[in-house]
Amino acid sequence: MKRSADLKRETKETQVRVALDVDGTGVAKISTGIGFYDHMLDSFARHGGFDLTVETKGDLHIDMHHTVEDTAIVLGQAFKQALSGFAGVRRFGSAYIPMDETLTRCAVDLSNRPYLVWRVQFARPKVGEMDTELFKEFHQAFAMNAGACVHLETLYGDNSHHIAESGFKALARALRAAAEPDPKTGGHAPSTKGVL
Repeated sequence: MKRSADLKRETKETQVRVALDVDGTGVAKISTGIGFYDHMLDSFARHGGFDLTVETKGDLHIDMHHTVEDTAIVLGQAFKQALSGFAGVRRFGSAYIPMDETLTRCAVDLSNRPYLVWRVQFARPKVGEMDTELFKEFHQAFAMNAGACVHLETLYGDNSHHIAESGFKALARALRAAAEPDPKTGGHAPSTKGVL
């Protein structure tokens, strides 16, 4: 069964389309109007092994918040739809990502009980033109809409670019592991409840 989704969301603030193939090869076509965000989503797709198309037009004349958050909402919804209630997956995944002086870890539970633990600090208010506070907004919106419990922590680091990018890569690698099919589940939800 193909694990993919193609979703759209239109509001007065943004128009977002996300096409996702969880079992892709990391091919990405990203266009949000925010250069550094495009770079992060491209990195996310590459390291997750996801084929990902993102087309977002947002009210960037105001600021980047709506564009970042709404894109993350649709991306999270696409993951949830593509994984059809998380039946037959490994459910848990984790990753440590070093980038030069920075080390970030992420643990994910595809539980349908969304939660974000965010232990990340930035030394600078911006990376490129992007406000560093928006990285938490991305991960929060993604986790809530994907139905994922996400714990993300930068253990140490100085360079804000490395801190942000290692977080996206760690989330991608953790999701890749959690979403991997698990033949031991027999196609059922990996939970004593029988459903997630």
